Amino acid sequence: MNEIICPHCNQAFKIDEAGFADILKQVRNKEFDKELHERLAAAEKDKQSAVKLAEANTKNELQSEVAKKDSELAEVKAQRDAAVNELKAEKDAEIARLQARVESAEIEKKLAVTEAVNKVEKERDEIASKLGVKDHEQKLLETSLKEKHEAELKLKDEQIAQYRDFKAKQSVKLLGESLEQHCEIVFRQWQSAGAFRNVYFKKDNDASSGGKGDYIYRETDEAGNEILSIMFDMKNEADETTAKKKNEDYLKKLDKDRTEKKCQYAVLVSMLEADSELYSGITDVAYAYDRMYVVRPQFFIPIITLLRNGAQDSLKFKAELALVRDQNIDITNFESDLQQFQDGFIKNVKDSSNKFQDAMDGIDVTIKKLESIKEALRLSNKHLLTAGNKVENVSVKRLTKNNPTMAAKFSELKSTEN
Repeated sequence: MNEIICPHCNQAFKIDEAGFADILKQVRNKEFDKELHERLAAAEKDKQSAVKLAEANTKNELQSEVAKKDSELAEVKAQRDAAVNELKAEKDAEIARLQARVESAEIEKKLAVTEAVNKVEKERDEIASKLGVKDHEQKLLETSLKEKHEAELKLKDEQIAQYRDFKAKQSVKLLGESLEQHCEIVFRQWQSAGAFRNVYFKKDNDASSGGKGDYIYRETDEAGNEILSIMFDMKNEADETTAKKKNEDYLKKLDKDRTEKKCQYAVLVSMLEADSELYSGITDVAYAYDRMYVVRPQFFIPIITLLRNGAQDSLKFKAELALVRDQNIDITNFESDLQQFQDGFIKNVKDSSNKFQDAMDGIDVTIKKLESIKEALRLSNKHLLTAGNKVENVSVKRLTKNNPTMAAKFSELKSTEN
């Protein structure tokens, strides 16, 4: 038997083992249920506090991280904008500077071209003036030659008679030699009077190439440059000669001799075909052979004078033409330099544009990376919020859904509370 004291009346009473065990069981069940209820309530409170604290901490951390990333993104955008503005400013300044150089070069080019054109026009006018003077001199010379020719025509019959008489007294060979001597004597007379300086005039004795002319005339300038060269051949015959020769019979050989001795002109001084009107003075036979003339003995000196005047004028015009050509080359070089500068300018602009575009692409890539990070943080925040919502939805019913024992305990607890 067990003795139990009543807590209300303080009376002791005895109870058997079965009753005591039943009472003890009731006390234990009640204490267990009470303790379980208290612990579940405390756990629920702790859970809610932990969830709220975790949610608050997570939100604060996410907000701080998002604010930090937003700040970094704003800083990167600001740096990009600053870089873009700086690149634009540099590019605009470079373009303005290069445009100024191009405009300056264009002005210099125009001034140079204008100056060159003015100089060429001035020289052209001077040349035209000189040509006018030369034309006047040529006309005077033609007039003088015409007057001289007319005077010589008056003596023609007398000269013909004298030559016929002269030829009748000499052999064919002697006639040829006498005409050569006549021409050489006339030339030496002019040379002794001060004409034909720096002139080589001698018989052609070089037959190594297979042939030779009669005389070679070569004239050089003070520097030794050849101005004029002429191959001369002299032909004559007696009036009573049966087989009359023609001037054309000797032109081919004269052209060959001129070519082999590298002379510019060829002149046949001829007494042949005395009655021919074609060969009455100076006859240009360029229709048959280039730069070749047939002249009568009295025109031996005039043909030299005409050819050397033309050669000297040609030499002067060549020098003036070379000067103009050099000036044109200078202009061409200037235009080439300008074109090279323009090509370089365009290349620099393209390179600058490419670098600018590369920088823009790099900034865009950085922005995309930051936006990707921001999206990842946003998704992380979303997942945390989802987890918080799931924690908030945790209940005793959900926890005991698959646990019959705990479900029964909670049911008994609720029944006791009611």
